[in-house]
Amino acid sequence: MAATPLTAAQLDEALTALPDWTADGGRLTAAFKLDRADVPALYAAVAAAEDEANHHAEVTILYGTIGFALSTHDAGDAITALDTTTAARLTALALAHGARPANG
Repeated sequence: MAATPLTAAQLDEALTALPDWTADGGRLTAAFKLDRADVPALYAAVAAAEDEANHHAEVTILYGTIGFALSTHDAGDAITALDTTTAARLTALALAHGARPANG
């Protein structure tokens, strides 16, 4: 059974709980800044959490910034509740590793 994309109202509600994330081109995106030396530990924690959830973000790393983009392939690359749950988990991991939102 395919995942169900969030409605616009559901997405707006979800984004109120995810202030560091935006809906961008059918994906949830966020970026966090941290010391370059701390990026590998954060990425290792992210990879473990993604594997546990069997849901993986597109991850970009540039110097001391780690970016995430989420969508659900089974929902036609739309944003689903799985993406918002994963976004909350990635935010918690980033903050636990000393990262701060890149947009703040």
